[in-house]
Amino acid sequence: MQRKAYVTGVAALLAALLAGCTGGSDDGGTTDDANPGDAGTATVTAEPGRYQTLPEACGVVDQDTLDSLLPGIRELPDEEQRDKAYEGTPTLTFDTDRKVGCRWKVESTEATDHLLVDFERVVSYDKTVSDDSEAERLFATQQEAADLPEPVSSSSVDPSGSPSSSSPSASSSSSTSTSTPSGSPSPPSSPSSPSSSTSTSPSGSASGSASPDGAAGAELQPRILEDLGDEAFLDDALSSSGSTAEQRTVTVAFRTSNVIVRIVYEEQPATVGTVPDSEELQDRAQKLAAQLADELAE
Repeated sequence: MQRKAYVTGVAALLAALLAGCTGGSDDGGTTDDANPGDAGTATVTAEPGRYQTLPEACGVVDQDTLDSLLPGIRELPDEEQRDKAYEGTPTLTFDTDRKVGCRWKVESTEATDHLLVDFERVVSYDKTVSDDSEAERLFATQQEAADLPEPVSSSSVDPSGSPSSSSPSASSSSSTSTSTPSGSPSPPSSPSSPSSSTSTSPSGSASGSASPDGAAGAELQPRILEDLGDEAFLDDALSSSGSTAEQRTVTVAFRTSNVIVRIVYEEQPATVGTVPDSEELQDRAQKLAAQLADELAE
């Protein structure tokens, strides 16, 4: 009888212990294997970009614009050749939803002109980074690669191209001349080097054929552009290959939401020694860029 009572008491003790171990989950408490962070964690998905498709690159430039950019088209002898020139050649791409482009090349008696227009739709593979943010990052990389020179303030030069009196160099020169003995003329300034008309920026970009040392030259420098897409820049480079004529390449790139557009416009004169006009080529390329930006905004 004593042994039976002992067994019954042990069973009651085990039952009480088991009830105590499992009772925590009944009053709403957390169990040992619960993860406190699961309930408050939510995945934030960034907004997709505005553009889900791209235009047909060889159809975005109208004939009047091509006539302006590629004057040799009007010199082509027959209509079939002109039609083919207007059509352009699509660039090689493996995904037309992400990247498309078109090239045109026309020779004339005065020059050979090349035009490239391409579109890239940027898609972020990180759900927490929007397509726009990824496009902004990629565009910043492209702008940095262009190695644009530091902007030159037009207020620092007068219309003749000489530094204004408000510039630091002019002030320094003025103070130096007043400290010289009376009656001692200041030394004459050295004449401009003949090569200054073809000087280039540190990036190798031409500083403009119109007036590289004056205000007009500063306006033609490679630079960031305002009022074009969400952000934009222009590059201008002058190059030559041995005895061949110098070739000018003007690049205009801009971003609108998650699409990056790039225009590359090149001209190489037929006559050695002839330099393509920087202002004219930049003006044509910027007009085309403005047209494409307006079409994307529609």
